[in-house]
This record gives sequence, structure tokens and C-alpha cells, in this order.
Amino acid sequence: MATSNVSFKYKDIISKGSQISSGSPAVYQLRPKEEKFGNLTRKTVGEKNLNKKNKTILLVGETGTGKSTLINALVNYTMGVKFDENIWFEIVEDEKRSQSESQTSDVIVYEIFGFEDKTLPFSLTIIDTPGYGDTRGIERDVNISQRLFDLFRSEDGVHEIDAVGLVLKASVNRVSDRLMYIFDSVTSLFGKDIEKNIIALITNSNGITPENALEALRAANIKCAIDEEDQPVHFLFDNCQKEERTKKTKLPLGNAWRVTETGMEEFTDFLEKSKPQKLKTTVEVLNSRIRITACIHNLQERIQLIELKQNEIQQTKEALKKHEQEMKRNEKFTTEVDEVYKEKEKINAQWDTKAVTCNICEENCHHPGCTWAWDASWCEVMKGGRCTSCTGGCPASDHVKENWRYVNKTRKVQKTLKDVKQKYEKNKAECEKEMSLMENLQTEMEELKAEKIKLLDEAYQHVLTLEQKALNVNSMSTHVHLDFLIEKMKERKDRVKVQKLEEMKRQRDEGTRAALRNMFGKLTAFGKAVKDAVM
Repeated sequence: MATSNVSFKYKDIISKGSQISSGSPAVYQLRPKEEKFGNLTRKTVGEKNLNKKNKTILLVGETGTGKSTLINALVNYTMGVKFDENIWFEIVEDEKRSQSESQTSDVIVYEIFGFEDKTLPFSLTIIDTPGYGDTRGIERDVNISQRLFDLFRSEDGVHEIDAVGLVLKASVNRVSDRLMYIFDSVTSLFGKDIEKNIIALITNSNGITPENALEALRAANIKCAIDEEDQPVHFLFDNCQKEERTKKTKLPLGNAWRVTETGMEEFTDFLEKSKPQKLKTTVEVLNSRIRITACIHNLQERIQLIELKQNEIQQTKEALKKHEQEMKRNEKFTTEVDEVYKEKEKINAQWDTKAVTCNICEENCHHPGCTWAWDASWCEVMKGGRCTSCTGGCPASDHVKENWRYVNKTRKVQKTLKDVKQKYEKNKAECEKEMSLMENLQTEMEELKAEKIKLLDEAYQHVLTLEQKALNVNSMSTHVHLDFLIEKMKERKDRVKVQKLEEMKRQRDEGTRAALRNMFGKLTAFGKAVKDAVM
């Protein structure tokens, strides 16, 4: 096709972009309309037509798999670019050319409108979720998951998904620990109804069935759509579209182009037939996870408080046994105990990570993390206007979002027999007051034990609820909760619950978990800190 005809065909697109190279093919950087909504970025080519169908693809993959090139290929295919036109467009900006922080450092939504019924029967929305498992650590991965959550529940966001594309190279012969972590991180965001929409997008392909890559997916037990041949549904793409074309390379590059074009045709057919999955279940799953995390953090602090109180009572009982006669003979005789109290502690937090606390229960209802809420009433732990985390399930209006939290502490105090009686008998009924002080102390201890059991059962039910909803409950954050619950259930010798929790934990092989613990040492450290706090 003559250069002038190509330029005329794409004149509007070229006029809004910039030329990167004038070789063969000529490469242009698109300059889509860019807007921020919340903490997300949307880049749009063309104008949306509400009367036209749209298909949404979520792409995930490891750095270096060719995901950015695949996004560019999807855009070019949607625009109808052909090999003989000797032109190529890029919507993903090359990191080396970007003067600011790489745009691949966060979730970006690409929208391609205006080509419906010309090249494809629908417009295309591509969600790029890069950076999972990179060297910047677990906090960044959690941040990406939070951005996806924001995208799914935002009024201006994405509310249904047609395909989740797992991008990997054709040369892969095993799913690495890092890649497994990425897949787990994303699939744990969804409800079980998304499984039939998860497909493999194989890059750097020569068009031959990638037996090794498919076997690797099967061996890793990746939950995804399965075709009529009992193979993971997959599509093949080459990554040579913008390679310099010479007399020697034109033929092989043309063949490579056809591999991608065939893959695009088959992928388009899959999208056309696939049933979009509403993300209502996904939002419920993510809300459940946030509430579980908040509940268990709150639970851990409440159990810690119970155990500190139990220790105080035990010290008091031992002191009474040892010094009861001296205390009766001398009202001013004192004994020392570790008295439990709560204190407000300042935290270093930005606006979006302040703690949500209850003024009535004096508890931390959501800390750390309340990234979405402008104030406490919008916090994820609020449901139906009440808190799902604090002891009293108090109204949202009784909560604040501030730069402080409640901390359980102990202090050495001297107590007389009168002090002990006042503390442990002031709220007792008349009939209970007739019991001995030791009996009252024992009753208090049993009540605390019962409360601890109740809280543990509540956390256990939360985890079971998440398992029923989530496609993959075995996320790293859930492992921390499982470790905590398993330990506490073993203490109370509840074999049934321990077995169920350990089964959930065994879903991932020990080798993968060991690798992830090595990669994300901070989470392991957090789990140890939790364990130490409640001992």
C-alpha cells in the first residue's frame, strides 16, 4: 500500500501522536486522552458509543513476558493495521523514553473506541496490571490489588470482565514461584464464577503448539478455561511486529505477523462468545477479605487483651494465696500485679492509611490500611451503617479515622485486698458477691476464656466464608491468618477446625510457599510479630 494512502488512512491518529522512528515500519507513539479517576489512570483512543458492545480484558504477567508488546498488538489489530502498510502504533510508552516514573508502575485502563464493526464487532478495554512480584516488595503488590479493587467498585470503573489473560512466553516449561505468586495474587481477587474466563496468552510464539507451556500450566494446577481437547484455552502471538524489515527479514517477519494475526482472530472469536462476568462477586470477595483482615487484626488485639487480663487475674490469685492472711490483718498491705490498660498511640500515616477506631469499644476497627474511605463512615468494615469489626458492632457515627490507634499495655501497680475486691466485685450481682473473692476471680477467668473461644470461632467462620466465594483463597495475607488460627485452635485442642485450616494451607506445595516466604520476608516478619504479640 502506498505510503501516502497509509498516511491518509491514519492521518487523525498520526496527528495526535508523535513519530518514534521513520524506518520500516514507521513507528508512532499514540497520545490518547488521559484522565485520573481516584488513584487510577485511564487512557482513551476515540469516543465511546454507548450503543456499541465493549469487551474488557485484564492482563497479568511477569516482567519480560512481552505484555506491553501484546497490548500494542491488540491496539493495532483493533485499529485494523496490516503488515503491508509498514506502520506500527504504540500506546504503551517505552520506559526508556519516559522521563517520569514508568507508567507500568500502576494499574492503567486503555480504551479503544471508534473501530466497532470495522475491524472488530466491539470496542476494547484493556486493563494492565504490571509489576507483581518485582523488587519493590509486598507492599507494592498489595497496592496493585487495592487499585484493582478501587477500579471494580468505582462508579466510573470496570464492572464486568470478559477475559483474564495470563501472559507467558512460549518457552516456559515450568511455572516459576514468582509467576505462581502473580497468578495467585490475581485469581484470589475473583469469585469462582470467573474461572471460565481465564485464558493463557502465549507470547514469543512461532505458531507451533507450546506443549511445554501448556503442561506447565496443568502441572501448576492453574485454574482457567479448558477447551474441547482438555487443554488450557490459549492463543499464540509473536512479538516481532515493529522489528526492522529488510529484504532478508521481510518474509520471516511477515510469517511472524500472521502468527499474531491468527491468534488475534481466535482470541476475538473467544471474546465474542464468552459470557462477561459481573464483578459483583469479586467486590464481595474483596470486601470480605478486607473485613476478614480487619476482623482478625482486631481479634488478635482483643485476644491479646484477654490474655493480659488472664495473666493479671492469675497474678492476683497467686498473691491472694500467698499473702491472704497478711492482707486481712493489715489493710494497707500491698502486692504487685501487671494491671492492664489501653492507651492512644500516635501513628505515622498518610490520609489514606489512617486508623479507623471505635470511640465506644476503644478498639482498632481497621488498621493498617483504610485506603478508600474519606472518613470512618465510608470504611470497608462498615456494613449497613454499623461496624463489622468492633466488639459492639457500633454505628459508623461512633468511629473516627485519625492518626492514632489503641494499644494494649500493662503497668506495675501495688494493690491492697480492698482494691482487688473493688475491681472484681463492683459489677457482680448480689448473689455473686456472696461468693469468695477467689471464686469471683475464677468466674472472671472462665468468662474471658469463653469470650476468647467465641472470637476464634468468629474468625474461623470468616475464613470459611472467603473460601466459599473466592476462586483462590490461598493468598499470602490469608496464610498469616491461617497460621494464627491454627495455633490458637491447637491450644484449645479443636482437631476438626485444625484439620480444615491445615488442609487450606496445604493447597500450595511447600516448595512454592518456601520460595514466597523468602521473596516476601516482610510478611513472614509480620506473622512472627503477630505470634509474639499474642503469646
